[in-house]
Amino acid sequence: MLAEHVQHLLVVFAAYLVVIASPGPSTMAIMGVAMKQGRESAVLLALGVVTGSMFWAVLAATGVATVLTAYPEAVFFIKVAGGLYLLFLAWKSARSALTAKAGQLKPMAPARKVVFYRRGVLLHMSNPKAVLGWVAIMALGLRPDAPSYTLLTIIVGCAILGLTVNVGYALLFSTGVLGRAYQKFSKWIEGVLALVFGYAGLRLL
Repeated sequence: MLAEHVQHLLVVFAAYLVVIASPGPSTMAIMGVAMKQGRESAVLLALGVVTGSMFWAVLAATGVATVLTAYPEAVFFIKVAGGLYLLFLAWKSARSALTAKAGQLKPMAPARKVVFYRRGVLLHMSNPKAVLGWVAIMALGLRPDAPSYTLLTIIVGCAILGLTVNVGYALLFSTGVLGRAYQKFSKWIEGVLALVFGYAGLRLL
């Protein structure tokens, strides 16, 4: 029985890992910030993304997210807000692509780096797919015969995976090699980010 339960949890964690590791607005934002602004800013952004994810996890666990998905108008407003925010990020990346100069970085003052944490939270909380994703995760993991500790295990396990993957992206893409690559190809990188954010925003809208 225990072995079967552990195997079931591994399936849940594998599904979550595939979702968070796949390229998307959040991962692309972390990569871009890591190459452009450096490790500390990217890690703060990654922590914000994980915080937003855990916010939806708690709502899904308490059933609030299920209620939200039952009311299309609630999801509609989340989609509009998320779409507009992604288009705002697309505009910022496009502007950066048009004005950036090769070899030029724009470091941010330490006192303002907390902005990246807030950006990560907003980026994930404004994504309605995160709500639906957590509802699916909870539906997959919380079977009628599941032990009482299953819910906490899912949330803690997914939080660890989220931190590992997102902070891992931040650390990997803030290395000197990729930092120099950004300096050389900043226009192209910002252009790709603009396209990713713009496409995701228009899809939501």
